[in-house]
Amino acid sequence: MSAPTQAKSKHISKGPLESSEARWTRLVKTTYTDPLGVERTWESAERTTRPANCPIDGVGICTILNKSTGPELLLQKQYRPPIDQVVIEVPAGLIDAGETVEQCAVRELKEEAGYVGVAVETSPVMFNDPGMCNTNLNMVHVRVDMSLPENQNPKPELEDNEFIECFSVPLASLFEQMKKLEEEGYAIDARVGTLAEGIELAKKWKL
Repeated sequence: MSAPTQAKSKHISKGPLESSEARWTRLVKTTYTDPLGVERTWESAERTTRPANCPIDGVGICTILNKSTGPELLLQKQYRPPIDQVVIEVPAGLIDAGETVEQCAVRELKEEAGYVGVAVETSPVMFNDPGMCNTNLNMVHVRVDMSLPENQNPKPELEDNEFIECFSVPLASLFEQMKKLEEEGYAIDARVGTLAEGIELAKKWKL
């Protein structure tokens, strides 16, 4: 589905969510003591989809496509109702019971982008917004061999409620491309933005 079509998604209504209606999240009040021993409370959210005995919620997928013009980062455009915008993201997904993070990443990449890949490296556990929720993930580097027949014309396997457009951006100009996409009205996911910032810092400091 194209980004203009995704942009037709819009809010109909918005209001408080009753606990009995919540299917994927819950609100939590935590009582704790600060470094001075003062008792305080904190409001946050938690996912209820994390498999039992699993330390993470899901994965983000870093896939570099080696094209004739140079390396490009695989990205996607997806409408996100909480902010009512189409967001520029890396492929990602929730882990299933019994999966390793690497298996999850390979599966999600095939489902969302159609590419068949191999997990080659996994990051430390990352927390998305620890002041707001306990959601966390591993970033998994998945290598895609563009010479394989199955990667010549990749076909995503999206669910009925998934509307995702995949595209790629040259790594060398990722920072500039994110600025351009923001000017066009897209929201930039923090994982993509941080990667772009890291590349710019590496250029500046000649790392």
